[in-house]
Amino acid sequence: MNTPVLLCAGTLASLCLSPGSPAQPAPGFGERTSVDLTIYNQNLSLVREERTFALGRGTTTVVVPDVPATIDGASVHFVSLTDPEGVRVLEQNYQYDLVHQARLLERYIGRDVEFIRTDPATNRDYAVPGKLLSTGFVQQPGYANAYAYAGTGGIIAEVNGKIEISPAGRLVLPALPGGLVLRPRLQWLVSSDREGSHRSEVSYLAGGLSWRADYVVLLDRDDASLDLTGWVTLTNGSGTSFRNAGLKLVAGDVNVVQNEIAGLMKAQRAGSAADAAAPQFTQTNLFEYKLYALKRRTDVADNETKQIELTAGRDVPARKTFIYDGLGDEWRSWFHNYSYRGQGSFGQQSNPRVGVFVTFRNSEKGGLGMPLPKGKVRVYKRDDDGREQFIGEDQIDHTPKDEEARLYLGNAFDIVGERVQKDFKTYAAGRVVEETFEIKVRNHKEGAADVQVYEHPWRWAQWEITSANTEWSKVDQSTMRFPLHIARDGEGLVKYTIRYSWQ
Repeated sequence: MNTPVLLCAGTLASLCLSPGSPAQPAPGFGERTSVDLTIYNQNLSLVREERTFALGRGTTTVVVPDVPATIDGASVHFVSLTDPEGVRVLEQNYQYDLVHQARLLERYIGRDVEFIRTDPATNRDYAVPGKLLSTGFVQQPGYANAYAYAGTGGIIAEVNGKIEISPAGRLVLPALPGGLVLRPRLQWLVSSDREGSHRSEVSYLAGGLSWRADYVVLLDRDDASLDLTGWVTLTNGSGTSFRNAGLKLVAGDVNVVQNEIAGLMKAQRAGSAADAAAPQFTQTNLFEYKLYALKRRTDVADNETKQIELTAGRDVPARKTFIYDGLGDEWRSWFHNYSYRGQGSFGQQSNPRVGVFVTFRNSEKGGLGMPLPKGKVRVYKRDDDGREQFIGEDQIDHTPKDEEARLYLGNAFDIVGERVQKDFKTYAAGRVVEETFEIKVRNHKEGAADVQVYEHPWRWAQWEITSANTEWSKVDQSTMRFPLHIARDGEGLVKYTIRYSWQ
């Protein structure tokens, strides 16, 4: 029996199905009995499910419902755990032509429909026959499913021999047309040597499931230690929910060939917190990556953002560092450029800001030790009233155990730098350049401050320091470091001469 479909006429018509008319499952309709998720940093997940199918001897049509809308159909793997040798998939179809107002109306263009209108005098409904001419939607190339259409105005229909735009009344369609499905699903043609119930394993890759690490740091009063809590922020925009799922997370730069499943869906924010009484994840190695396994099972609902505690460290030793880089990153745009090597006007810029950094080591001795996945770190500190205040944030990369992490939190208010080019000379027809710089750093804090002054020999790779008023070290080929200890309300001075030479 055909079930009528009712829509409200107009641009934003809503779909209404009569009650009591669910789609009947196919003979091999396979419900999910268990599921395990392995989620990667790159908006990619591996889904492993167990499902039970009723198969006949010979060929059977099998339907796998509730698969993600972002599934990579080419990655699907199926095996019957009941009869691995006797069951194989002959044909696979990924059906994602979902019921949507635009798609529904497309199938009725040029066909007879009805509009249900209300007589204002009697307040009774009556039917007006008509023919649908236009849906009021236009297809957008490059988008899928419901996102493929944009509204352009009301529907157009022929009613009583005349053309009406956005005709009054509720549009009634005779039945749900074939080919549309309510949820994405797989349909297989399966060959089986054995009739009966088969417990099977299905695995596939899907987009729309992703995770990231977020960290919260509370710095102590003296900036000498910190408390760190790491959270897994899990986002499900795959188009389906996973109940009572096993969960594993892979951290590392896994190479993935990008395709159309990447970035199709984004989840809306919801929220959930986990009990932080004990470590919830165990960490092991997987190839050259890190694998984090949740010790319990969890629900991962569609369009949900969930947070689970990953790690926690208390009283981790920390160190606050001030760095003055008078050139900042400007030198990189001039680096080894022949046309600039003899121009004295370059390199005279002075950036007055002194950056403040907090460093800590990811070690068991410091209360951590689990490899930390890359993520954003938000740092707080208590004020004089004992209330936590936000003092900055930074990103950390994947940090193995026993490695140091450095957080840039902002610029110091009471420490100011000044960089001046004092002299510039060229010799040997421009093949030798000497220049002298003077860097001053003034400390207006209530106590002494240690500041690292960074300088960059950017003109050429062949250089030497011919004179300097203080100790210095070569960090790398393009970075020098001058340490300064500056008393309260004092000034530190770095003065050096650098010589470049070209053959």
